Amino acid sequence: MTLLELAGVEKHFGGLPAVAGVDLKVNEGEILALVGPNGAGKSTLLKAISGLQPPTLGSIKLLGKEIAGLSAHQTRRRGVAMVLQTPRTFHSMTVRENVMIGAMFGSSAGTTSAPSIADRANESLGFVGLTHLADQSVDTLNLHQQRFLELARSLAGRPKLLLLDEVMAGLNDTELRASIDIVRLARDQLGVTVIWVEHVMKAVMSLAERVVVLDFGSLLADGQPADVMRNPKVVAAYLGAEIQTNG
Repeated sequence: MTLLELAGVEKHFGGLPAVAGVDLKVNEGEILALVGPNGAGKSTLLKAISGLQPPTLGSIKLLGKEIAGLSAHQTRRRGVAMVLQTPRTFHSMTVRENVMIGAMFGSSAGTTSAPSIADRANESLGFVGLTHLADQSVDTLNLHQQRFLELARSLAGRPKLLLLDEVMAGLNDTELRASIDIVRLARDQLGVTVIWVEHVMKAVMSLAERVVVLDFGSLLADGQPADVMRNPKVVAAYLGAEIQTNG
């Protein structure tokens, strides 16, 4: 079943298109990697979906209902959560209190019951392996832990769609494997659909079931990871040179 459908989505800055007429369908339960060279429009497209930067033109439908033009908090209530590369945590709060915010102001599945909010926060912290840090200040966490905290806060709101913007950048191999496992479990155990902007090809090839490539704001390729990464147009876009073929 189609969860998300984009039709002719554009995002302009000063008259220049960062995203230029993207058409895309994402099915429920997919883990889709969105890749491409720097400046290809990947993060901008995620922000258009999430409501952080509403599209200039085009349609964005979640389960058949239009969400283009909604504010970020309205989109979040519809079931779309986004985790940015740079964590946006509340440093005056504990780890658990940060996640409780996600449970309170997440999707329509959110709750206002204090015990339920705390229970959901504890569940989400356990899911990402941060239970032992629940009562600590956010300032005590390293970057890897702060990103896991952001994941926990997003998942506490019970999203239908999770947008991840380079959340694995700069991680070591152990942290990378843990991040991959959490994203896969979010889909398998919680039923969350994932669209994930990533430059770490090791992670893309081990986790993504489908890869979409953007170049200069337009869709360049769409398919299974191995096939897409062998596509001459994709190779040319990454290398910045045209591929020469014999015959």
